[in-house]
Amino acid sequence: MSTFPSPASQTEQDLTRAELLARYRQVRGASEALCAPLQTEDYVIQAMACASPAKWHLAHVSWFFETFLLEPFVAGHRPFHPQFRHLFNSYYEQVGSMHPRPNRGLLARPTVDEVYRYRAWVDERMARLLDGAGAADWPEIERRLLIGLNHEQQHQELLLTDLQYNFSVNPLKPAYRDDLSEPPRATVSPLEWVEFGGGMSELGHAGSGFAFDNEQPRHRVYLQPFQLASRLVSCGEYLEFMQDGGYRRPELWLSDGWAKLRQEGWQAPLYWELREGEWWRFSLGGMRSVDAAQPVCHVSYYEADAYARWAGRRLPTEAEWERAAQGLALQGNLREAGLLQPRCAPVGRGLQQMYGDVWEWTCSPYTAYPGFCSAPGALGEYNGKFMCNQMVLRGGSCVTPADHLRASYRNFFYPEERWQFKGFRLAADA
Repeated sequence: MSTFPSPASQTEQDLTRAELLARYRQVRGASEALCAPLQTEDYVIQAMACASPAKWHLAHVSWFFETFLLEPFVAGHRPFHPQFRHLFNSYYEQVGSMHPRPNRGLLARPTVDEVYRYRAWVDERMARLLDGAGAADWPEIERRLLIGLNHEQQHQELLLTDLQYNFSVNPLKPAYRDDLSEPPRATVSPLEWVEFGGGMSELGHAGSGFAFDNEQPRHRVYLQPFQLASRLVSCGEYLEFMQDGGYRRPELWLSDGWAKLRQEGWQAPLYWELREGEWWRFSLGGMRSVDAAQPVCHVSYYEADAYARWAGRRLPTEAEWERAAQGLALQGNLREAGLLQPRCAPVGRGLQQMYGDVWEWTCSPYTAYPGFCSAPGALGEYNGKFMCNQMVLRGGSCVTPADHLRASYRNFFYPEERWQFKGFRLAADA
């Protein structure tokens, strides 16, 4: 989940080196703070191919800075370890593995202590580079630095979602943090339909600030008039779908989704368990009873699409979502709120929960915008390679840092994946 960005904005170009170094230290420190509750054993497990061990996340983001900044811009650079460039590359695979994704959980070494030494080693040399780089190299160093910082924030979110899955397979159901408070319970807010007129609209990043390449170029799209639900679909509403045989009715499901449901035995969202007639869910704070007013979470695109069909509605396109988000304040239940789980929609009129709580599935396939060109070269390992067979999500989640988001941000996952904080809101033609 990382990309080429646009060139640094004027605002970012005006930052001093000291300010950029402070930003670097803040982001790097946040990763380690997220790992503070972990025991050594927690760093090394990988419960499925999609989820990486915490140790790997910490090393991989450091690999990025060493590979794309220290190696090309520090004269006489010698690697921390000659095999780390291979070991912590995104595309490392265990020899002989039959898994479609890397089997990183088989790596007992390097140790957790060595990974932290590696991070400190990278940080020390990055500080020297940012302080002493020549003027001719600085624009490219700054550009790569901004990519690296946003890349690390992506992995901070993955770190938490992967930990939740890794803990969930343990029969003890351990909490990542025992002190996480339960979001206050409330009555679900009435669902309203917000109307949007049709016509030409602009889609994609524009103006100042960092953006990934898949958010560009900004272009015009024609929208028919549409309606967007004022809030996310709640657990209580999703329970009605389940009670009406939602997981037993093939007419509601896309063919691929029905095949996946039967293959995996889906009967409820991921992490839900039925205990003595009551539904519970596993969270980063351990097992919690399902709150009917909270947004449903950890559902696949197939489940979101089936629910929408059952409800007589549809999922929004990403262009509709971005049109609706334009001008809204970037605020909500994001990582800074400290809940690390979705919460009920606040009382109020108009659109709610556009940012935070859960990533929102759209019905848009993840493809290139008109005029997009995924540049080849040293940093071209991410976005363009994934523009096939995935669906776009918007809005961020309860584990996304607020300064990592914007209205044009495009996340993307395979339609069967559920372990991320994913939910949805409904849309309809006006």
